[in-house]
Amino acid sequence: MYEKYFGFEGKPFSITPDPRFLYMSARHREALAHLLYGIGEGGGFVELTGEVGTGKTTLCRCLLEQLPDGIDVALILNPMLNAFELVATICDELKIEYPSDASSIKTLIDLLNEHLLRTHAQGRRTVLIIDEAQNLSAEVLEQVRLLTNLETTQTKLLQIILIGQPELKELLERSDMRQLAQRITARYHLEPLNSDDARAYIQHRLRVSGGRGNLFSGRATDEILKLSGGVPRMINILCDRALLGAYVEENTRVDKGIVRRAAGEVLPEQGGRPPVHWAWRVAAVLLVAAPLGWWGWMNRDSLQPTSDVVALPESNEVIEAVRSAAVAQAITSEDETYVELLAEAAALSTELPADQATSDSFDVSALVSASKPALPEPDFNALLTDAGDSSGLRAWRALFETWNAPLWLDGELQPCQQATREGLRCLVRNGNWTQMLAFNRPAILELVANDGQRVSVLLREVEDDRAEIVVADESVTVSREEIDKHWYGTYVLLWKPPLGSGSLRVGDRGPNVEWLRHRIDRQIAGGGAVSDPTLFDADLEQRVRQFQAQHSLRQDGVAGSETMIHLNSLEEAGTVPLLEPAAG
Repeated sequence: MYEKYFGFEGKPFSITPDPRFLYMSARHREALAHLLYGIGEGGGFVELTGEVGTGKTTLCRCLLEQLPDGIDVALILNPMLNAFELVATICDELKIEYPSDASSIKTLIDLLNEHLLRTHAQGRRTVLIIDEAQNLSAEVLEQVRLLTNLETTQTKLLQIILIGQPELKELLERSDMRQLAQRITARYHLEPLNSDDARAYIQHRLRVSGGRGNLFSGRATDEILKLSGGVPRMINILCDRALLGAYVEENTRVDKGIVRRAAGEVLPEQGGRPPVHWAWRVAAVLLVAAPLGWWGWMNRDSLQPTSDVVALPESNEVIEAVRSAAVAQAITSEDETYVELLAEAAALSTELPADQATSDSFDVSALVSASKPALPEPDFNALLTDAGDSSGLRAWRALFETWNAPLWLDGELQPCQQATREGLRCLVRNGNWTQMLAFNRPAILELVANDGQRVSVLLREVEDDRAEIVVADESVTVSREEIDKHWYGTYVLLWKPPLGSGSLRVGDRGPNVEWLRHRIDRQIAGGGAVSDPTLFDADLEQRVRQFQAQHSLRQDGVAGSETMIHLNSLEEAGTVPLLEPAAG
């Protein structure tokens, strides 16, 4: 609601872990260094603890992005498992097949050991990450400890990272946990931000969003730091609500008083008074402006656009009161005609020609949509839980339909093999929203329900912070924040290469190179006649690098899948399905 008012390009203090806003304080950098050091040591345990909202999940994602090639990761998100279920989930994560009727944990351990020995011989290493590890039972923790006994004569085969709240630290300090505690090679407790880092954190998020750095007064910032305790998530919540308050009160800067009122809404135990909701303060104006609203309704015919002159009282207070009444009515009423009527009255000044009597200066339609209570979110976790075993194939079928291509669910070919037959290619990645949205293609997401069940869904369209998801043939719109509760970065998309080609690089020759040259010439100025347009020469390589730099791609001069997908988005708008159609 307030983004346009303050000149933001997006919400600066969303609690969604958007990598654009990643701020690595000295403590976060130290914590990440401990994790990387522990992995580098090989074998044993690494322990990361911290209070809720201090950035453990952000660090985990950052760690996954920095792991070198040659490392396989098994990520356990739901530790509320027994010992057998835990080992079975590890096998699932590492794509280790085991009998569906397996009931002995020894069977799973043997298969896991064979897999680890095989990948070790190939020069690969395996890391197990368990999030929310404070919820592990003593029995399961003992099984986790025994997993470190999988080893060769020279090295451990499995590196284990335990991430959890401070209760994990207390659990591992128990006397019956000493065998596990002795195997911890690196541990770090992530503290809240200190005052300097917290101030830098707020400024960082404001800058990334394109806003002014002085939106918060010094005293307002001090109050935020005091009330949040330096916890990044609480800083986000307070700053977001304070900016909303400044917007409603039509202030250009957040002061201490606004912060305290914001705290009264999101931290009622801190505010010392019942919370006063700004939306209701706006609605309360309706009580004062009700006679004006009645007047507008009784005289609605005279307010319709005509060639006559429409006169309103000259008092700015009256006009502002009617505007406020329109806002309040927008919040509480579904009568759009009445709301627009009030808006027109509010936009008029004395003796304004009626053909200019519009609400351009007061964007009621935008304010109506922004002010109305949001529809309740669907029970997304329930949809995932009920999706069933066929959810993956149904998601793939829906993805193929976006490309107007058939998918034979009873065929022997896997979806990506069938895609090749249709002139399409699969692109499999593990990343974040920013990276995925850059491709701008519908994608299959692998989500995890609260019960640990893996569910494949189709991400069909994204608009701002909302996304259309297809779960087992049912289309729902949910917030990206809700998806983030179940998504940890894995996605697969389809794209259409030119003439069925793969990557193109210096020395390649053929019609595909000519296709590439023509499209690069339209995007990068300076292309001229060449003796052989079908040859990928050094000049074309340099121009490909320029295109990659413009679109924040890896600047290697190779026209691979990412570069070609971006070219397709620019050159073939309307012929390929896009994740953000408006952006295409």
